[in-house]
Amino acid sequence: MKSIVTLALIGILSISMSSCLLAQDNKTSWPQWRGPLDTGVALSGNPPTEFGENQNLKWKTEIPGKGHATPIVWGNQIILLSAVAVEKETVIEETKDEADDQGQSGRRRGMSFSKTDLIHQFKVISVDKKSGEIQWEKTVKEELPQEKTHGLGSWASNSPVTDGKHIYAYFGSRGLFCLDLKGNVIWDHDWGQMEKHMSFGEGSSPALYKDRIVVLWDHNGQSFIVTLDTKTGEEIWKADRDEGTSWSSPLIVEINGKPQVITSATKKVRSYDLETGEIIWESTGMTSNVIPNPIFENGILYVMSGFRGTALQTIDLANAKGDISGTDAILWEYNENTPYTPCPVLMDGYLYFLKANNGFLTCLNAKTGEVKYKSEKVEGISSIFSSPTGTDGKIYIAGTENVSVIKAGPSYELISTNELDDTFHASPVIIGDELFLRGFKALYCFSVNQ
Repeated sequence: MKSIVTLALIGILSISMSSCLLAQDNKTSWPQWRGPLDTGVALSGNPPTEFGENQNLKWKTEIPGKGHATPIVWGNQIILLSAVAVEKETVIEETKDEADDQGQSGRRRGMSFSKTDLIHQFKVISVDKKSGEIQWEKTVKEELPQEKTHGLGSWASNSPVTDGKHIYAYFGSRGLFCLDLKGNVIWDHDWGQMEKHMSFGEGSSPALYKDRIVVLWDHNGQSFIVTLDTKTGEEIWKADRDEGTSWSSPLIVEINGKPQVITSATKKVRSYDLETGEIIWESTGMTSNVIPNPIFENGILYVMSGFRGTALQTIDLANAKGDISGTDAILWEYNENTPYTPCPVLMDGYLYFLKANNGFLTCLNAKTGEVKYKSEKVEGISSIFSSPTGTDGKIYIAGTENVSVIKAGPSYELISTNELDDTFHASPVIIGDELFLRGFKALYCFSVNQ
């Protein structure tokens, strides 16, 4: 691990911020899947640490279909994406030439038969935050997917984002849909069919900043990044990328008042000018199959991945210009125990991340990279595909079998392990004293205040 260099100009760097954070109190909204500041942290909250099917359960609502996308919350609305499989019968008409008595062709006989396909209805669903009742469902696309998806994945793994006026629901190869808060589609944009590595499925989520929304389209065809006008859905700029498949979502940050879009991938970590699409800086890449999102706080960018290798890189964005590989703009690196699927949590000066897809937790000093503890086994978590969520000195980790709560800080301490009648790949969402968990079967709300 490199020694940290002195940080420069930290005081004049602004926090990563999107337009959705300007319109409503950050403490009462969860406008994007990694929380108000894209760090995996609820800015305030005190949800229960012990909960179950019969403990601190405020409500539980069955959600139609399958979707691993983490919900978002705005006001009294919880927004989820789902793909509902339905059987659809198609009648196929055929005609066949028949010869007459003299052997001459000319008569045609009509034939018909039917076939049944398992198509998917791609839905945006609004749930009442107080009662758990489904307010509305909107099917934005209905089709038989051309691609396959991983057995552990879903056709609705891309989380939506909101600016408080509109919902931006992204279904990858189905396109990006802008809806109002009542479920009416305002516009949509379709880029065709992705070709994901080994049919592992899709999962990158869009990033929102004021009147711009950014989509990252990394796959085994021609990869690109594109920025659209949120009002019209028209493309503002589009840049080709020399990358294969990745699942990481773009991150938008302001540096000295200038917004830039940061992407993490196998060949390069890159920053684009949000206005023009020009590359501001780039660095060496991560491992294969990059999934964890970049995160940013106090002037430092953190990028990591953990498939067929380990990589964690921290970058001083005040000094990042051009090719920064091997320069002092890279503050320190830590190449052990990094995550494959889960994103990290950055809270109160500490960086937390899980090893691969397993329940082994590491905590580093976020500024210096000093190891506080590493690869601590989280009891009750054997495999995990969601990302942890932090608040008020606690970290909530939703494994496939259990949800564990860890005490935040420089020493490892398990607070509780909670069993539920469900499986979880979506990440926990925390709003005030309420904890929301989206399982394979249902959406849960837990609170000590019933």
